[in-house]
Amino acid sequence: MKHTSFANIMCNILLLSIISSPAIASEPMQRYELQDFFGKPERSFFRLSPDGKSLGFMQPYERRQNLHMVLLPPDGKTPDFSKAKRLTAETERDIAAFFWKGNNHILYVKDFGGDENFHVVSVDVRSGKIKDLTPYPKIRASVVDDLPDDPDHLLVQLNKRDPKVFDVYRINVETGDSRLVAQNPGNITSWLTDHAGRVLVATTTDGVNSSILYRASDKDSFKTVLTTDFRTSVEPLFFTFDNKSLYALSNRGRDKSALVVLDPDSGKESKPIFEHPDVDLDGASYSRKRKVLTHVSFNSWKEQRHFFDPETRELFAKLQEKLPGYEVAIQNENLAEDTFIVAAYNDRTPGTRYVYSAKSDTFTDLGKINPRINPAHMAAMNAVTYTTRDGLKINGYLTLPVNREARNLPIIVNPHGGPWSRDSWGFDPEVQFLANRGFAVFQMNYRGSTGYGRVFWEKGFKQWGKAMQDDITDGVAWLIQKGIVDPKRVGIYGGSYGGYATLAGVVFTPDLYAAAVDYVGVANLFTFMNSIPPYWKPYLEMMHEMVGDPEKDRELLRATSPVFHVDKIKTPLFIAQGANDPRVNKNESDQMVEALRKRGVEVQYMVKDNEGHGFHNEENQFDFYGAMETFFAKHLGK
Repeated sequence: MKHTSFANIMCNILLLSIISSPAIASEPMQRYELQDFFGKPERSFFRLSPDGKSLGFMQPYERRQNLHMVLLPPDGKTPDFSKAKRLTAETERDIAAFFWKGNNHILYVKDFGGDENFHVVSVDVRSGKIKDLTPYPKIRASVVDDLPDDPDHLLVQLNKRDPKVFDVYRINVETGDSRLVAQNPGNITSWLTDHAGRVLVATTTDGVNSSILYRASDKDSFKTVLTTDFRTSVEPLFFTFDNKSLYALSNRGRDKSALVVLDPDSGKESKPIFEHPDVDLDGASYSRKRKVLTHVSFNSWKEQRHFFDPETRELFAKLQEKLPGYEVAIQNENLAEDTFIVAAYNDRTPGTRYVYSAKSDTFTDLGKINPRINPAHMAAMNAVTYTTRDGLKINGYLTLPVNREARNLPIIVNPHGGPWSRDSWGFDPEVQFLANRGFAVFQMNYRGSTGYGRVFWEKGFKQWGKAMQDDITDGVAWLIQKGIVDPKRVGIYGGSYGGYATLAGVVFTPDLYAAAVDYVGVANLFTFMNSIPPYWKPYLEMMHEMVGDPEKDRELLRATSPVFHVDKIKTPLFIAQGANDPRVNKNESDQMVEALRKRGVEVQYMVKDNEGHGFHNEENQFDFYGAMETFFAKHLGK
């Protein structure tokens, strides 16, 4: 008898349900404008000051998301946003994220035209003075430790000495004065501090082998604790609260990563504190105030948690009880850990943000992230599972347009980027936009996706355009065989690796797709590897192992680079590219367009001169999604 897993039984039940009845919304279907999906929120990204008295947030200023601050009323009432103080006036790019540094400064990062050369910038909330803390040309900076016990300093890594490697500096947020605290010998790829802010751990790579280095004090020299090949992951997360050992995620001797305690002197690890049988762990959290490990997170079909701390378990249970029908996440908290920014969301809405006071057990409503859209008009994101031609189980998501019978639907196949990442359940404006236009949307975590263990990840090695692409093709065939999808109205759209998969799809399965949109995708694996940013160079040998070596695997890379096979393309194609993309150079898209036009094949090509790896400016997003909508409507219809 053939064995049928519980997951496959549940998947078949779900498919029968989808096929037998239309996806019905609780209110009549309504068509929304694309600006409703991709317009900037009126207010978003709320963060509490350490003392819990002020609230920082993002709000548009001249079409860009900028920093604002408002006082938080002590009585639990909604802040008076009309009295908010604007702190920045960035007009070229949105501020993507920020955090408080003490109660008097807010720090944010910015790049220039999408080049990903990020600078760390400080804002004095009292005077409004703005200071670039890393004012050097062509550098990339990021925060190593915000030193919450030191209101005046933070640790930043930047590559001003050598563009390939990052040294650590202690920087004064008021003056910008910096002091080198850890110099990179050339092979360190990350740094870790203890709870006192001392740089005591580093990780290195020689391209294929990784090592963890440790020193007992910041006056000692680093010594190698353990070395593994890149297939084995031992990721230090943070120190135990006595600063003597490390909590780490490790898959040494196992397929799935587990939470362990690592001895930094010997490299030995404890038995797993927690592991999940089906998926890797994503991370662990702790209470800085109470000095306890609180929970780990993992992603099965959606984000979940396992709690170690009763107080944290009770807090999340209370939030979930008060916000039924939503997933809840704590995005930020004050130092006293009694006031929290809470996000409530699901697959049909980015949701609402609240200030929750644990002392008074009360919520302060900060507003909906996207009030333009009624969640009742949005589509459900269904978890599905299918089996590939070689017997591998693939997990994914199928979103069906509301009020449409699940038969013979037009569909957009949407492979994720990375490729070493994964899709997950939740609100996705792209998916909902396409579903609102009458398309089903299919997302799949093909082999090589992360989160499903080492074996599943390794099955994607040197399989770009081969078995990884077959996983996508097999998923489409499965949906066609079930009768859900009209085989004549299958489109494909993806960004980055998803853009590569889009090009590979129209090259290697030219009869499957009726329309394709490639967004900052790789076209030529040789030129892609030769144009990576300098700070990726330490990983280049590993990429050769995972994707292919331009010398040893020359035939493989040529066979799987779409640009060399444009003669097979007959699918209408739309390509979009940022001119300043440091990851997938503009030359990738230029090559593809030039090769097609040489054959006399017209290809729609959109280039934005002020963008990088994906479009972030609102007007560019409107242009892109508007063009994509018109393109798919023309070639797939409804």
